[in-house]
Amino acid sequence: MSEFTAFRLYPGESNKPQGRLVRLTPEDLSPGNVLVRTAFASVNYKDALAAHGINRIIRTLPRIGGIDLVGHVAASADPRLREGDAVIVQGSGVGVDHDGGYADYARVPGDWVLPLPAGLDLREAAFIGVAGYTAALSIDLMALNGLAPERGKVVVNGATGGVASLAIDMLAAQGYEVSAITGKPAAHDYLKALGAREILGREVAGGEARPLEAARWAGAVDSVGGEALAWLTRTMQPEGVIAAFGNVGGAVLETTVLPFILRGVRLIGVNANSPMPLRRRIWDRLASDLKPRHLETVGRTIGLADLPEAFQRLLDARVQGRLIVDLALRHNLP
Repeated sequence: MSEFTAFRLYPGESNKPQGRLVRLTPEDLSPGNVLVRTAFASVNYKDALAAHGINRIIRTLPRIGGIDLVGHVAASADPRLREGDAVIVQGSGVGVDHDGGYADYARVPGDWVLPLPAGLDLREAAFIGVAGYTAALSIDLMALNGLAPERGKVVVNGATGGVASLAIDMLAAQGYEVSAITGKPAAHDYLKALGAREILGREVAGGEARPLEAARWAGAVDSVGGEALAWLTRTMQPEGVIAAFGNVGGAVLETTVLPFILRGVRLIGVNANSPMPLRRRIWDRLASDLKPRHLETVGRTIGLADLPEAFQRLLDARVQGRLIVDLALRHNLP
């Protein structure tokens, strides 16, 4: 096979990775028995952290980033997968410990590959990506823990982020009354278009913290962490359910046991690196009853050469919704 283009991270000064467009061959990729021709890869906050060397997410360089990808099988030594199959690859260290989606090709073990469910095309699956999977898994877990539309309002924190945007879309379609919390006044029309009925500023979580505050929410989807998550624990209704998966607001959670023992609040940690049976079930829901209705509203397409700017915008909280890399776009090598 001839050379192809990749955005690869190399060691740089002060342990900060340096990314650049390069030409590679399949032999340069991490090992695996399935070669996928990448169609799209999404751009996630974790990808931005990794590309800037924050939290040492990527420990071994060089590395091709991109923690999820979709495409077609180009070659396979796994009998479960045939050339031409449309597939999804996410988690299992892809883009972190194993070369990921920011290249025309990815080579991975067959156990990591999920056939594209009926009801989705590759572009839709890319706009959903790890973010949409996390949102859907959160909703699924909250429902398993008693959340239902008739219980009351569900609040989504960090509402303009990729996971949160898709969660608003899915929750509204399921009949939930969704409240969105954002610090971006210009995003109100965007959030209403996704289905949010009420939009609140970040200041709603301010003021003097008490062990318990007015009970407001039946459910909460939190992508922020820190004090914002602590506030949610204090403002949940009895038997309220919180799905937590982010830490952009801080990794430390300072709260008391009172919301949990007096109101029965349930705090669920959401890890999107699911075992394959669960991953398959959630993706089947994403192709059916949880399929987002506004993917083109939430998502925007860029090329590989746009990745450095995209990473910086994510770290600066200047991205609304989702970004995906279209590998069919031309790349200008230096």
